[in-house]
Amino acid sequence: MEKKKIKLNVQGLTNSQVQSGAYALVLAEDGLRRLPIIVGMFEAQSIAIAIEKLNPPRPLTHDLFIEYIKLTGFRMKEVFIHSFRDGIFYSEIVLTDNTREICLDSRTSDAIAIALRCDCDIYTTESIMHKCGIVLEECNYVEKNELEALPEEFTIDDLQDIPKLKRKLRILKKKELKERMEKAVSEENYEFAKIYKDELLRREKESKKD
Repeated sequence: MEKKKIKLNVQGLTNSQVQSGAYALVLAEDGLRRLPIIVGMFEAQSIAIAIEKLNPPRPLTHDLFIEYIKLTGFRMKEVFIHSFRDGIFYSEIVLTDNTREICLDSRTSDAIAIALRCDCDIYTTESIMHKCGIVLEECNYVEKNELEALPEEFTIDDLQDIPKLKRKLRILKKKELKERMEKAVSEENYEFAKIYKDELLRREKESKKD
């Protein structure tokens, strides 16, 4: 297991352009990388309430969990997003009573909803950031007319046929893939950016095999 942990902050929520009724939760490191995670509607609602520091008239499930933890004498130490397998992020909630630590397996969306309520740190690994993160390059900050000059070939409809989309991506040159990824990130279309990033990683792996 990697020893170095990367601290993340919750940047916000955006509507998912791939899954209807879902949202993209965007986490950011202290740098140019962003980690988008798809969450469901109810999880997104709970996270949004925590971000806005709203007080619902009745406690939500995440609020009840926190109250129960307090009664046991433990407190939230951190949330650790430790693995990414088959398109799913795996996380754990770390509790402590200053003498012991307990690690609880948790859905990432639940763990972050709880972390926001407790104001505790969120961490991940370098390998996850490398594999799933989106880099916000300095060259993203270009003039608006330069961004608009890039051709728009892919739409939300293309995302409904992933095999066909992947075939299209293979035609693009590496430079154009990077430009499209940077444009998607600058417009906060993180799901589109992730698709371009995956194709760049695929090419990188192929070049290492040769």
